[in-house]
Amino acid sequence: MKKTFQQQKIRRIARVRAKVKGVGERPRLAVHRSLSHISAQIIDDTSGRTLVAVRDLEISADGRSGKKKTEVASLVGKLLAERAKEKGIEKVVFDRRDKRYHGRVRAVAEGAREGGLKF
Repeated sequence: MKKTFQQQKIRRIARVRAKVKGVGERPRLAVHRSLSHISAQIIDDTSGRTLVAVRDLEISADGRSGKKKTEVASLVGKLLAERAKEKGIEKVVFDRRDKRYHGRVRAVAEGAREGGLKF
């Protein structure tokens, strides 16, 4: 029996999440990518709370104008790292969800690394 796209997506997410757990000293950095936007959040899975969250819409229009989506994604990663440092978060575990590690997802990861997060 052929699985639907939604069922395949759920299986991919579960496969990644089986390997990635966010605990207190190393919370999980989850990236959500849609066709036109990207967001990232740092989650403590033991308490089930979001510690830090950033969306591309939070970056000013001046900062986004004339930039490609991957460049904006890199800015999202840098802003996330900056806010995480304010909260005292230095190390995270990267959760790419059902997306491949390339393009905008990779740009968020590299931007967070440039901002000072370790994973």
